[in-house]
Amino acid sequence: MSSRREFLKDLAGATMGIMFVSCGLVNAASSFQQAGGKAKSREVVVAGRRVKTIDIHCHCFVPEIWELMKNFKEAQPLKQFVDGPQAPKLNVNTLEFRLQQMDEWGIDIQAVSIAPEYNYWADRDLARRIVQIQNQKIAELCAAHPNRFVGIGTVAMQYPDLATEQMEEGAKKLGLRGFEIGGSINGEELSAPKFHPFWAKAEELGSLIFIHPAGFAEGEKRFEGKGRLDNLIGNPLETTVALSHLIFEGTLDRFPGLKICAAHGGGFLPSYSGRSDRCFGDPQSCKTGQKRPSEYLKQLYYDSLVFTNEGMRHMIAEVGASQIVLGTDYPFGWESDVVGYILGVPGLNNDQKKAILNGNAAKLLRISS
Repeated sequence: MSSRREFLKDLAGATMGIMFVSCGLVNAASSFQQAGGKAKSREVVVAGRRVKTIDIHCHCFVPEIWELMKNFKEAQPLKQFVDGPQAPKLNVNTLEFRLQQMDEWGIDIQAVSIAPEYNYWADRDLARRIVQIQNQKIAELCAAHPNRFVGIGTVAMQYPDLATEQMEEGAKKLGLRGFEIGGSINGEELSAPKFHPFWAKAEELGSLIFIHPAGFAEGEKRFEGKGRLDNLIGNPLETTVALSHLIFEGTLDRFPGLKICAAHGGGFLPSYSGRSDRCFGDPQSCKTGQKRPSEYLKQLYYDSLVFTNEGMRHMIAEVGASQIVLGTDYPFGWESDVVGYILGVPGLNNDQKKAILNGNAAKLLRISS
């Protein structure tokens, strides 16, 4: 068997086979096209020194998996990334375009993960093949552009033993720096005992686990109507519930060395943690022990997608600047000037700015400064 270095060298010569997806909230190509196809590079400077920025929240789609899945009704949400309404935007989101837009936005490195369609419905054999293809293609991208991308893989969480194997293989053979999972698995909470081996392996490997929601199915009826409430409310609610169970069911006590990053600023939890603390000490229904629920927030990490300077200031006050990482949700159009947004947070000192833009993510993802 070839060494990991030789394996990654082989990957670098392979065809990428990755599509970068857009959901149409904004025209991601507009500034690029208006500039005649030439993006202006932005260098980020803090206190007179260049800062290498790291975006921990950005997505891609691996089209090779569609042939495996196209005949399953459960896979049809992915069709938009192949030949549905998203197809025109897929044509502009080439690798060249992504690199150009990263330069324009001042993003030096992206930690690339799949668009959050986890296929947790798939049987064991299909799930194994889907994950194998996705992780390998992401590794190929990173091997070909090691100064611009690091990989966040995926795992088949519906089969915890398989997920554990895939995580170890992805980390040790493919060099993936972390793994993206949903906020629940087919209705089961991430704190369930069946997932303990997965968390144990993640702690052992030191791999980042990026919790990214894929909706909140239990609220489907209530989310009908205008406002895209399934996304605007459902996604952060899913993360809020997931993190709360990890706290109250003792998962974070059992595995204190876990590196968990929660998408979209951790949902609603950091903004309302005081209510969780009101439950502290109730042995009948809430958590007992030495730490209040809010204290666990300081051992988790969160991307910066809370959209306002005041929202970020408040989150820093609740969890600390050391727990926040840059996140754009590229290319879904939620945030384009995330660098300027961080630099504009009131009261943030230069060390805190550098930590959020680079240092925290560099530590989590083992990226040299």
